[in-house]
Amino acid sequence: MNVIEYPDAEMMMMDLADTLAGELKNCLLVHEHASFAVPGGTTPGPIFDSLCAVDLDWARVHVMLTDERWVPESSERSNTRLLRQRLLIERAAAAKYVPLYAEADTPEEKLPDLAEALTPELPISVMLLGMGADMHTASIFPGADQLDLALNGEDRLVAMRAPGAPEPRITLSARVINAAMSRHLVIVGAEKRAALEKARGLSPEEAPVSAILSGTKVHWAER
Repeated sequence: MNVIEYPDAEMMMMDLADTLAGELKNCLLVHEHASFAVPGGTTPGPIFDSLCAVDLDWARVHVMLTDERWVPESSERSNTRLLRQRLLIERAAAAKYVPLYAEADTPEEKLPDLAEALTPELPISVMLLGMGADMHTASIFPGADQLDLALNGEDRLVAMRAPGAPEPRITLSARVINAAMSRHLVIVGAEKRAALEKARGLSPEEAPVSAILSGTKVHWAER
C-alpha cells in the first residue's frame, strides 16, 4: 500500500482526476477499450466533475460501479443516479455504462445476467475505490451475510446484506477488485485515515478494506 498525502481535498480530487484520465488514455493506446470502475457516495463527486470534461475517447471507455444499492435509478440512494448526474455527462456522456442493477425485487434474481455482462470487462483496467469509517470498501461490509463469499469466493459479483445498510447491495468481489490493472483508494478526513491505519492490523473479516490494500495507491487529504 502506498499512501499519497495532499495539502487539501480540492487539490487531491483534481490531481487524482488527472491521474485516472492518464491511465485510461494509456490503456486505450494498447487495448480496444478500457473498463473503469468507480464508487458511489459523496466523496468521488468532485473527481467526476473534473473527469467528465477530459478530452478522452470516451466511446471506448466502459464505466461501471464497484457496488450498487438495490434501488431503482429514480431513488436518491442510487449510485447510478449519481454517475448520470456527475460523470456520464459532457464528453463522458459517450462512455458505455455497464450496470450493476436491473429491475427485480432482489439482486439474486439478476445476479447471473449482471455477472455475465461484467465478464468482458475483466480484468478491470482502472479502479477507484472508497472506504467507510467502518473499514468497508465497495459493499464488502464487516458483519455482512455473504462476507466470506465476497472475500474468498470465486464469484465476480456478490449480493450483500449488512447491518446498518437499509437495502440489499450488489458488489464486486475481492477477487475482481484485486485483479484490476490499476487500483486507487480515495479517503478524506482524520477519522478515515485512522480507520485505514487500524485496518492494516486487522483481518479482512474485521476490516474488509485490508483485503485489497496490497498494490493499492491510497490518496488522502485531511480536509
